[in-house]
Amino acid sequence: MGKKLKEESLDSVDSSEYGEPAQYDPTFNGPIRKRGCTDIICCVLFMVVILGYMAVGILAWLYGDPRHVLYPRNSTGMFCGIGLNVAQPSVFYFDILKCATSINVMAAVLNGLQCPTTQVCVEKCPDVFWALNPLAYLPEAKPQDYFNKSLCVPSFDLASTKLNVKEIVDQELCPFFYTPTISVLGRCIPDVTALKNIPNDFVNTPGLPSSINDTVNGIRNATGDIVNGFNAKEIGVRIFEDFASTWQWIIAALVIAMVVSFLFLLLLRFIAPVMVWVLIFGVLAVGAYGIYHCWWEYDNYRKSTVSITDIGFTTDFKVYLQVKETWLAFLIIISVVEGILLLTLIFLRTRILIAIALIQESSKAVSHMMSTLFYPLVTFVLLVVCVAYWGITALYLATSGIPVYKVVTLNSTQGNCGQIGGNVTCDPQTFYNSTDYSWCPSARCIFIKYNNEGLLQRNLFNLQIYNVVAFLWCINFVIALGQCTLAGAFASYYWAFSKPSDIPTFPLSQAFIRTLRYHVGSLAFGALILTLIQVVRIILEYLDHKTRAAQNPCARFLMCCLKCCFWCLEKFIKFLNRNAYIMIAVYGKNFCVSAKNAFMLLMRNIVRVVVLDKVTDLLLFFGKLLVVGGVGVLAFFFFSGRIRLPGSNFRTEMLNYYWMPIIVVVVGAYLIAHGFFSVYNMCVDTLFLCFLEDLERHDGTMQKPYYMSKNLMKILNKKNKGPKKGKGKD
Repeated sequence: MGKKLKEESLDSVDSSEYGEPAQYDPTFNGPIRKRGCTDIICCVLFMVVILGYMAVGILAWLYGDPRHVLYPRNSTGMFCGIGLNVAQPSVFYFDILKCATSINVMAAVLNGLQCPTTQVCVEKCPDVFWALNPLAYLPEAKPQDYFNKSLCVPSFDLASTKLNVKEIVDQELCPFFYTPTISVLGRCIPDVTALKNIPNDFVNTPGLPSSINDTVNGIRNATGDIVNGFNAKEIGVRIFEDFASTWQWIIAALVIAMVVSFLFLLLLRFIAPVMVWVLIFGVLAVGAYGIYHCWWEYDNYRKSTVSITDIGFTTDFKVYLQVKETWLAFLIIISVVEGILLLTLIFLRTRILIAIALIQESSKAVSHMMSTLFYPLVTFVLLVVCVAYWGITALYLATSGIPVYKVVTLNSTQGNCGQIGGNVTCDPQTFYNSTDYSWCPSARCIFIKYNNEGLLQRNLFNLQIYNVVAFLWCINFVIALGQCTLAGAFASYYWAFSKPSDIPTFPLSQAFIRTLRYHVGSLAFGALILTLIQVVRIILEYLDHKTRAAQNPCARFLMCCLKCCFWCLEKFIKFLNRNAYIMIAVYGKNFCVSAKNAFMLLMRNIVRVVVLDKVTDLLLFFGKLLVVGGVGVLAFFFFSGRIRLPGSNFRTEMLNYYWMPIIVVVVGAYLIAHGFFSVYNMCVDTLFLCFLEDLERHDGTMQKPYYMSKNLMKILNKKNKGPKKGKGKD
């Protein structure tokens, strides 16, 4: 049967335009001629949320100042690396250990918080150990002969000052010592590795103040996180050098992974039956060997007088392998599993054949629509845009408001410094040039927080929540858009009566436009349901984190059950949404009707669903193993120097860590294989639902012919009736 039969029997309905079966549908009392917009209310709500999301981003951009996080500040509140301090990109802390008096050191310097010690912008972090010469405290000593002017407070004139060295040190106008430091995100952090190389007899020199000894020893005993951070930076530099010398080969390996994935999917139409049966019988063979091995071990220990009751409970599990009861239990379990697999294979062989035929048909569909394999790149780009917008908006919101500075004292026992209560605000631009607090040399103007008095600032928390919810909704919508678009493209393949002549010219583009034109509301509806569940899971995780220390075992058990239930619910909703989007792409109905029809259709064919799912998972797992394992082994032999390409200048000795490019290749190959196989998996699911619809709605007559392939009709013992039966079909 060709186009003529289809046009005569189906009232000339153009299936390629709508991506749907042109057939008589008793549910809707007539042929489906055209689509209409679905779930309009949810579409309008989604558009309103997007507009609100854009408004939040604009407000955050207008009032936020990410420089507070991206750039360090000196004691006057000026940023280092920009403006007047463009030549001084790093901030130097006179005594960084004072940052740890109230907050963690790394949190202070990396999150932009001011530490209660003088900070100055410097061109380069000091990389040597220096301490003020004890002779500098003599009355006739000149400060400019002993201090490093580049590390003093910029507004302090070292040459013309009338202050003596002790007064300069007490007011922290110049550092009286510093240790080797390195720049981390613009902050001069102690180089713990260099500190370890400072001789103890030098640090404990009798002339040095005890505070220097205590500070250096304190920094030496810094937390393991800081030490690991410095080591990580050095390792990161070496890794970057490895990438710079191997990026061409990494790209070549990823191209090989892409080609292998592509060829594997195309060859499935020819090798799928062989691969499936080989894998199935391979699993059975492994089970048979397991039975033999367990029997052999059981026979060896059968005469042993030691039983499992004599051993009792022990953490040394090797002991349990030396008693016959263990191997007898293994023998029984593996035998039962093997028997179940054999019975399943015998009674479900027809459904396995159907699954193989659908996999072959999916490979044909992909070969006719090569562009679908690269659609995950579109989804990836859209996801990157969503993540970037969320991150930038969150950063700007977090830095909204004017910074609040307050006067604090570094030494409350010095003079009258104890009178400073900590509630007096100050301006760091003018504080250090004024004499208001001359009676307290240790008074400092320190950043406390951002102003939360304005309307925007009072609602920052609510705006951050809105940012997260809108972000999750957009992410889920982008994923839903990709699934519905691919389903529409593959559905147009299945419902093309004469393949490939009836397949639309640009099936993927048509499906994408059709989805955006008619079904934004339905996709937003499904994405909203999934978003609400994810928000509940986030709330549960937050509550669990905050109350973990105070929970009793019963409360922790209930919290664990709630988290598990919502995790399962999220997985179920993802499964339901995926199949609902397929039905939306096929019939163009709203989300609820499509979800209901898809769920009921799958429940009526639950055995076929399970068989197809497991067979497909087995094949795709083998495919991923083939791609990732093959490319990974090839990368290992190449980067480790075991194989060399003729004419190549690459040598393993050029690398600091030859395993790093191997890891990158393996991870990249997995992502590439996952991207290709996710499209293929969507194709299998779409064709499967179309096949079930075809089987239930049609009977092979001239009025209701089957759209399935001849191979599927042969397996099911079906055929199209009429004078031209089978003509024009694949």
